[in-house]
Amino acid sequence: MIVVAGATGALNGTTVEHLLKRVPAGQIGVSVRDIARARHFADRGVRVRQGSYEDPAALRHSFEGADQVLLVSSNDPHADAVSLHRVGIEAAVAAGVQRVLYTSHQGAGADSPFHPARDHAATERLLAGSGIAWTSLRNGFYAHSLGWLLGSWQETGVITAPADGPVSWTDRADAAEAAAVILAGDRAFDGPVTLTARQAVTFDEVAAMASQLSGHEITRIVVDDEQWIADKVAAGTPEAMARMTLTTFHAAREGRFAGVGPLLAELLGREPRSVADQLADNIAA
Repeated sequence: MIVVAGATGALNGTTVEHLLKRVPAGQIGVSVRDIARARHFADRGVRVRQGSYEDPAALRHSFEGADQVLLVSSNDPHADAVSLHRVGIEAAVAAGVQRVLYTSHQGAGADSPFHPARDHAATERLLAGSGIAWTSLRNGFYAHSLGWLLGSWQETGVITAPADGPVSWTDRADAAEAAAVILAGDRAFDGPVTLTARQAVTFDEVAAMASQLSGHEITRIVVDDEQWIADKVAAGTPEAMARMTLTTFHAAREGRFAGVGPLLAELLGREPRSVADQLADNIAA
């Protein structure tokens, strides 16, 4: 059995949808905080059990009988993510799971300016010491984040942001589908694997793409880090959130998100969605 944790979320919920196209529903289980929100899976024959990182006993029960478990990384900026992930790993070990897969992030590293990357690196160390087989899915930076980072460029004709670096913006749905392909397939992936779009681009290049797609000139303006923080706070973003987001730019400047590879396309059997695809969707919306 394959059990997917956090299956009512956008990422792992999409993975379950793709699994249902590849394996019988009776071979799929989900571990969710609120079972009522997973009714649409239960109605299709998926085993639904309550489980969360805050309830180790329930989590172990939700993993019962699983050969593989897909853990989702915590997205709570106020939580001790590594401690939560440890609960998930220990629950999988206690349940006799043979392999744990984990939704990590490209650029995971203990010395990264981007704090979530440190949490991912620490979680990978826990997986390596768990004594069971593991796969860390280092997904490229999710492209839907561009909507917030680029600001209201369609109205202003300007992309205003701090200095950046190339990022292999990757469609979250593509990453979710790739996870399903790995879970349902016979090929073993041991340790970290990186799943990215084909191209890493800077905001200068994004502005050029946006200009071509929209038919209007889009200008890229680089602003000082502290000025960007001040502007975000003035617009209503909590300062702590703005400063955390700024570390995305710091990490990009160091090339932490610049790597690209062919594996995502190989798993999908098609080209992954690109930044241009994302921009075109935004323009059409």
